[in-house]
Amino acid sequence: MNDQVVISQMGDDAQQLEVSYQAARQTGATAAFAAEIDAAYQAAPSNLLYAAWHYRLAGLSEITKPPSANHWKMAIGLSVLCGFVFWLLSGVDKLLGATWRHDMPFLAVAWAPIAAGFVLVFLALASRQRTKRLFVLPLGLLGLVVYGWLAPVLLHPQISADDYSTLLALHLPLLAWIGVGLYVLWGAAQADNCFAFLIKSLEVIITGGLFAAAGGVFTAIVIGMFAVIGFKDLPEPVLRLFFAGGGGLIPVLAVNAVYRPDAGPLAQSFTEGLSKLIAILMRLLLPLTLLVLLVYVGFIPFHFFEPFRDRDVLIVYNGMLFAIMGLLIGATPVRATELSLPQSVWLRRAMLAVAGLAVLVSLYAMAAILYRTWQGGFTPNRLTVIGWNLINMALLLLLLLRQRTAKPENWLARVHETVSSGARVYALWGLMVVLLLPWLF
Repeated sequence: MNDQVVISQMGDDAQQLEVSYQAARQTGATAAFAAEIDAAYQAAPSNLLYAAWHYRLAGLSEITKPPSANHWKMAIGLSVLCGFVFWLLSGVDKLLGATWRHDMPFLAVAWAPIAAGFVLVFLALASRQRTKRLFVLPLGLLGLVVYGWLAPVLLHPQISADDYSTLLALHLPLLAWIGVGLYVLWGAAQADNCFAFLIKSLEVIITGGLFAAAGGVFTAIVIGMFAVIGFKDLPEPVLRLFFAGGGGLIPVLAVNAVYRPDAGPLAQSFTEGLSKLIAILMRLLLPLTLLVLLVYVGFIPFHFFEPFRDRDVLIVYNGMLFAIMGLLIGATPVRATELSLPQSVWLRRAMLAVAGLAVLVSLYAMAAILYRTWQGGFTPNRLTVIGWNLINMALLLLLLLRQRTAKPENWLARVHETVSSGARVYALWGLMVVLLLPWLF
């Protein structure tokens, strides 16, 4: 279901409501269906059909919520294996030699597809769904790693392979995440389901960051303890065990900590724990971001030519665009029932204001990158940045246009549709960057 307006449009059609309920059960969206029925009932308590469904589904989130399965043993086992693979690969750069035409460590390029492969195995084993895509998707990700490894030999000799390898290291994590999304959303890629997956992905990333911070503190303590007894320089394999092997422990553990593999994205919990904390934090950051953007736009005329001259300033602008996209996604609720009507109104206004100012900064950044391209010609980096700027601007403009005609009761669904469309475009452009740049340059 997209939002409660779909329920309300059914009126007294009992058959259509039953069909919608059965469809929600098949896609793991029964909790969302129950929330929408409850919202429709609150809006029209005299409607006997809504009242009957309301009491029928009362407490559905508690009844249908899958039991808290204990997958920690499986997650720990796969994490240890992933960490071992990371440790092995962190030492292969010397063996690769001339076949790897740059200084980028191999693990820096290959870590995300490998981690995604272990995550896919965990999701399949924990949910007991061993389908063909479990084998196809990891093989596809592995193919991208091999392609990226061999692609530098196709580059023009006058262009440094480091440009492509850096872009490869930045885009393969995106494609690895897309691979996991394809597995989870296979056959149920509706806008609300896609958006729920995005929110859970954000939660997994933050959880992984917390695990990494804890691991960093632990590593620093261990190295310090050995240093005070005379072991100031630990052997390289031991250091790789802490840094590379420890990093390999994180992906599967982070997924298991926040995602229920035996339930679909919409059936996950979004109103408790870290999910609730992230949503509150993102919404609190919206007015602060709006204030910063207002002040920054006011200062642009006084430093107008800085991004035209300084490449580092332009990089900051592009990073800001991705941060704003993440902020808008994180601040958007999965279900309309998560917010009261006044909260929903103010959240919508704040999001549109931030998106509007972000478009202005995007146009400014686009003018700067086009000027630098006109002066120095196309490079892999410039072409990639132009593509991402165009995509982000188009999504922000699409968001603003859809919200202009959206009604208060369905504005959230329009946001979900925009974000879902954006995820598909992100995947397509990321794939094009990895596959086509060696041939274009």
